[in-house]
Amino acid sequence: MKQTAQISLTVNGETVEADVPVRRNLVDFLRQDLGLTGSHVGCEHGVCGACTLEVDGRMVRGCLMLAVQANGANVTTVEGLADSGRSAALRQSFMARNALQCGFCTPGMLASAIEYIEAGGASDRNAIREHLSGNYCRCTGYQAIVDAVCDVIDGRVSA
Repeated sequence: MKQTAQISLTVNGETVEADVPVRRNLVDFLRQDLGLTGSHVGCEHGVCGACTLEVDGRMVRGCLMLAVQANGANVTTVEGLADSGRSAALRQSFMARNALQCGFCTPGMLASAIEYIEAGGASDRNAIREHLSGNYCRCTGYQAIVDAVCDVIDGRVSA
């Protein structure tokens, strides 16, 4: 039985080809093989949201997706969100609101918040909390995070 597979995907706009162990999850491939350590590994069960990244335009838990399942996909990590400018206003707002403390959850939280904002999400505190409910933060209590997202939606922060 073959233990590796050849994959080709686009990561943050760059074509990547690699021979990967068939059981390696996507976030470990990105971190260990490509050195893209922005997405964090927390629970390894898809519960905490620290590994959230974008695959073909939708946010997924990188610990629940195998790298071989991303063959042919377009993957955007938190580094790619920053490089493209998509997260600039939100990152600025997180800093201004002190919405990041230890920073462990921040990459996944940013990715999920960007998904909400880009989908036209309203400046509704309950709706924001609901959308971010799959991303755990042990430090902030979420108040500052929700404030930061509201500030971007309401145009009080610009990139």
